[in-house]
Amino acid sequence: MTHKILPRSSIRVLIVEDHVLFAESLELALSMEGYDVRRLVLPESGGSMSTILSAAIRAHPRIVLLDLDLGRFGNGGHLIGPMAGAGVSVVVITASTDRARWGECLRYGARKVMSKTEPLNDILATVRRLNEGLPLMAPDEREELLQLWHSERRDQQVQRARLERLTNREREVLGHLVGGRTVREIAREEVVSEATVRTQVKAILSKLEVSSQLAAVGIAHRTRWQPPRAESSRGQRSRSDQ
Repeated sequence: MTHKILPRSSIRVLIVEDHVLFAESLELALSMEGYDVRRLVLPESGGSMSTILSAAIRAHPRIVLLDLDLGRFGNGGHLIGPMAGAGVSVVVITASTDRARWGECLRYGARKVMSKTEPLNDILATVRRLNEGLPLMAPDEREELLQLWHSERRDQQVQRARLERLTNREREVLGHLVGGRTVREIAREEVVSEATVRTQVKAILSKLEVSSQLAAVGIAHRTRWQPPRAESSRGQRSRSDQ
């Protein structure tokens, strides 16, 4: 089946990017190439990822150039699936060097993931190839990124299962460690001895199967683990003490 190449003026390219200078550079370059370019301006206050998605879909783009990290709105990757499902070709342009995260973008429908450090001409070439119906990635590169994502996902599932082993008190202590507090500071805040906190930290490391506090904090960050809220954890502790 022959791919129909459309005139550039009929191809709407939407830029979803929170770094204004980078977005303006893309907009200018694509406009000079003859594309119908729109830039989605993120609100300075209010709004949500849902409002960004609605605004993007209403713009009726054929191609979206999407940043992964949208400032206070968070992970732009959440937009990939819905936009791809609406028939939009999504190209992710990111400062992230996490290639497992790149694989996740492909898994949810992105056509290609590119680094912001790549030359502007490479981004323009990608948009041209989309219009011409040409492949954007070598099959082996795509497969490598997807395999990295699958491997990372399996590792996170193992790490989450280990986090589930922690008692409520150990979760509180891990929350303090994630917040950058030392054993001495935790002991002072919780009004317990440093020896008690050290014992709890040792139990955390054992259950997470790591050898350092830094590694434990790393697991918490990688799995996007959230510490228990202070109010609820205090209530749980007081009930367990009765």
